[in-house]
Amino acid sequence: MRILLLAPDDQDALGRRLRDAAPHVEIVRPVARTRAELRALLPAADIVVGDWSGELPLGTAEAAIGGHVRLVQQPGVGVNWIDVDAWRRAGVSVANTPGANAASVAEWAVVASASLSRSMGWAHDRIREGQWPQDRILEHGCRDLGDRRVGIVGFGDIGRRCAALFGAFGCDVAYTAQRPQADASARYLALDDLLAVSDVLVLAVPLTAATRGLVGERELARLPEGAIVVNVARGPVVETTALTAALRTGWLGGAALDVFDDEPLAPDSDLLRLDRVLLSPHVAGGSATARERIYAMTARNVGRVCNGREPHWTL
Repeated sequence: MRILLLAPDDQDALGRRLRDAAPHVEIVRPVARTRAELRALLPAADIVVGDWSGELPLGTAEAAIGGHVRLVQQPGVGVNWIDVDAWRRAGVSVANTPGANAASVAEWAVVASASLSRSMGWAHDRIREGQWPQDRILEHGCRDLGDRRVGIVGFGDIGRRCAALFGAFGCDVAYTAQRPQADASARYLALDDLLAVSDVLVLAVPLTAATRGLVGERELARLPEGAIVVNVARGPVVETTALTAALRTGWLGGAALDVFDDEPLAPDSDLLRLDRVLLSPHVAGGSATARERIYAMTARNVGRVCNGREPHWTL
């Protein structure tokens, strides 16, 4: 059995996990990390462990070459770089690691919301400049997080964990999703109704044709003045131009962004010049804790297939 490991693994942590789960397999990694090399290696691979960096996508062309592969396993939740339908048509199962980093992403969303709500980053920057903005911080919109109403767009693993954590702060929490969920810990509202009562809007949906541009100028205008937007979904879920304009005019009280249309964020981005914005390099789910869960689930599923069993978590 040969595993083609596409994910960057500088410390070999994932490789060690895979070898522990399937001691007799051979692990092959691309050296040049080009699509041409990927396609050259695919014919000899039995299992493919996907790439989270986007450098080595598994699209239609790769699926046409890899129809013999037993499993494409993504070490993470997002499968943006895998054409799942193309691999299905080729008869290959595609799996991810659902929920592995949900706690980490939710924690980031809540901590980022609290930081913006209390103007912690702004105060930090002023002190580093030699100021002491003890009085001015109230003019900057400093409020307790528990005083804010929270709206969560998307109620999967991340959305549910967000609801629980925000609720622990005392926030009034509501959510929207494709349909109401009977066991939800928060109340359901249609999107437009949710926007109107969200002092903090958390975006936690996958990027699809339906969610691309989901929040634009009209949606931002429906938020209460001074609201905070938190995006832990994907950059294109929010229209960046509209978001930047709403921040610049002061309609929005802030934005916490872990994801962007293009990553890394361009050095000339207007977002870099706004002091009510918390920027993060797509690492909300990238804690050491989350990474260990992802590696463990990836190795477990690969081990199952290597031992002739059906994989978990197929899409």
